[in-house]
Amino acid sequence: MTVVIKLGTSNITYPTGNLNIRHMEKLVKVLSDLKNAGHRIVLVSSGAIAMGVGKLGLDRRPADMPGKQAAAAVGQCELMYTYDKLFSEYNHTVAQVLLTGSDVDNAARREHFVNTMSRLLEMGVLPIINENDTVSTEEIAVGDNDTLAAIVGCAIRADLVVLLSDIDGLYSADPHKDPNARLIETVEGGVTPELEAMADQAGSGLSVGGMKTKLSAAKMTMAAGIDMVIANGSNPENLYSILDGGNMIGTSFRACPAGRNGED
Repeated sequence: MTVVIKLGTSNITYPTGNLNIRHMEKLVKVLSDLKNAGHRIVLVSSGAIAMGVGKLGLDRRPADMPGKQAAAAVGQCELMYTYDKLFSEYNHTVAQVLLTGSDVDNAARREHFVNTMSRLLEMGVLPIINENDTVSTEEIAVGDNDTLAAIVGCAIRADLVVLLSDIDGLYSADPHKDPNARLIETVEGGVTPELEAMADQAGSGLSVGGMKTKLSAAKMTMAAGIDMVIANGSNPENLYSILDGGNMIGTSFRACPAGRNGED
């Protein structure tokens, strides 16, 4: 199974921007074990700007574009160094892939990306993808890593896309404000206007994306015949259940069987 897993900034850093070492070590251990089991894992990881803020000792995230890009340049080095070090302990090789919107919008560049990803996975490498925040501007930005994960999943024809963040899934209302809010475990048949209206009410406080970007990602993956799951990344071992098809974790968006990879 080829799986694209997106990690939010809150999954790997503290609010200070410093690395959450204990959680990241658990996450890498689970991902390494899933690779050992034969899964082909692609990681879409946020966190470069936040880690740059921590590394530079800044008291807040820069508000200006050059400041954000400078923090991203510093933070991306730290992020990849950490991933390389931790995955190496389990004998897995990682590769850094940085993208902008034009890399996936342009047909020729997209083809080069897909070919490179295919070869990396054939070689047993675990690609780690992030938006190229150091050069990305509003005109060429993907915008958020929920969307980027969906784009990557569709481009490489993944079997599953998993969005991990600081929320359990899609709720009928904001669970912090409404005690009657319920977790929606399964979505089939596409993302309806009713679900989108629900997302407007069920804010999550995420740093860049939110439930609206996750539903937008679900639209893309479901249209391509790819299942998607939104789950809380606080317990990395939940990935075992998600990939093994065991107990329901989070919200599962099930693509129409007729549109699945390899079928007409």
